[in-house]
Amino acid sequence: MLRAPVPLVLSLSAALLGWGTVQAADYEAKLSIREHKFEPAELSVPAGAKIKLLIENQDTTPEEFESNELNREKIVVGKGTITVYLGPLDAGRYPFFGDFHQETAQGVLIVK
Repeated sequence: MLRAPVPLVLSLSAALLGWGTVQAADYEAKLSIREHKFEPAELSVPAGAKIKLLIENQDTTPEEFESNELNREKIVVGKGTITVYLGPLDAGRYPFFGDFHQETAQGVLIVK
């Protein structure tokens, strides 16, 4: 009888179960886009935590969540929701904006 080496079996088991593809988060936060504005415009999250940020676009038109400081850029289709993983982050202020409506879609992630 042939036996597979234990490391191979464990690797295949992990792949089948999806290990390594799941991003664990310490903290979940939510943002909404309504009338081309982020709500809340200021969102506080804990420093040193991995953040799972859910962004729901309640408008019918697409918007883009963008932040140079967070090194993120992701489109949110109209009536759609995206997930953005961040961190862990140092304490500070991290501005973000909607690239399609920069005049109104402004916000800041406050990490404390």
